[in-house]
Amino acid sequence: MKSSIAWAFLALNGLASGCLLPEERNDDGFVPIVRRQSSTGTPVGTGDRFSGGSVAPRGLGSQSTSFSTLLNVNEVQSGLKGLVNTYGITTFTAPYTTYNGNSIVGAKIGGSGTGNDAYRVYLNGNIHARERGSMDNILYFVSDLLYANKNNVGLTYGSKTYTAAQVKTALSAGIVIVPNSNPDGTAYDQSSNSCWRKNRNPASGSVGVDLNRNFDFLWDFKTLFASSVQSSVGSTTPSSETYHGTAAFSEPETKAIKWVFDTYSKIRWFVDLHSYTGDILYSWGSDDNQVNYPYMNFKNSSYNSVRGILSDTPGSGRGYGEYTPAAENTINQNAAKRIAAGLTGGGGATYNAIQASDLYPTSGASDDYAYSRHFADSSKNLVHGYTIEFGFGNSAASCPFYPTVSQYNSNMKAVGAGFMELLLAAVEYGLGD
Repeated sequence: MKSSIAWAFLALNGLASGCLLPEERNDDGFVPIVRRQSSTGTPVGTGDRFSGGSVAPRGLGSQSTSFSTLLNVNEVQSGLKGLVNTYGITTFTAPYTTYNGNSIVGAKIGGSGTGNDAYRVYLNGNIHARERGSMDNILYFVSDLLYANKNNVGLTYGSKTYTAAQVKTALSAGIVIVPNSNPDGTAYDQSSNSCWRKNRNPASGSVGVDLNRNFDFLWDFKTLFASSVQSSVGSTTPSSETYHGTAAFSEPETKAIKWVFDTYSKIRWFVDLHSYTGDILYSWGSDDNQVNYPYMNFKNSSYNSVRGILSDTPGSGRGYGEYTPAAENTINQNAAKRIAAGLTGGGGATYNAIQASDLYPTSGASDDYAYSRHFADSSKNLVHGYTIEFGFGNSAASCPFYPTVSQYNSNMKAVGAGFMELLLAAVEYGLGD
């Protein structure tokens, strides 16, 4: 009998699970109503603290300070320019424009190979607009790495300390970042304080697609999952918080993320940075993992009627589990545990490493898409895909995804240490050919 202990615990306590509030999980066209509390957590910064790129960002791992405001969407761009001007990194723009005409911009840092093949780790942020601190954590973390590398010093996040040599090892992995992969949604959420999750595409008659249900992994959930679980896997209702769009990769934002994988085709490790449940999730999210039946996998349509049922046993009758090779499964879990230990030490609160389906089965998620690429097409690179759910929610805010100032700073330290453990684990477990 498979277990859903993690979800039972979350449901009991009324917490968010997998970036969703309990009332948002069912496919009922629910539109969130912002609670009446006046607090919106840490305020969004005004102006430009990086002065159009003349000042480089610097995070909490390389200095003893704290931040009192969130980055606004424009500061992510000026912060990247600051890193270009100070450290000589290279930025890129994906060849897709959002509904509101915004570009999706990233950067590449470190690496020990040549050309695009030098970059083996991809950090993605703010795919869900309301998860405040995601893009900040990525920008400030790589800023810390670059500062420490240039000055030959280490980094400290909470109780986790890293030497200058470990900083150089981490950078040697080669890092691609996209701090804000949902610029339209993030700008709207920051201006409206409306707890906005999706992008801003109105094409289906209601605004927004859940970008983390829009990837080409079991996207057609009405066909590919058991009918009994479909209401929590995704939604075909445009007003729903989990509306999956009109087709896999229907959205420019998800196309841009796919473009990053295709362009930097040697990426071996991927993290999508979300909030909030205090977890690090490893694949699969479609069903519980199993290592004994290779034919029992997401490509096998004979299991469509039972996929996603977490109470069955793989190999017993029609029981299904998602296949992952034993060696990959071991690495996926061990790296997740290391990241969880880093998050715990950095932020001072306990994080858990769990399989993504322990929350509830999902389709079209970024981490599963990343991991599925080499199964769907053997010419693609193996990617170990993860979701970090940083933080533990703000019960006093109008939206629990809006952290307090204290939470914002502790979350940043947690994520910094978690990212360091990811990079060191990536080098240890392998960056690929």
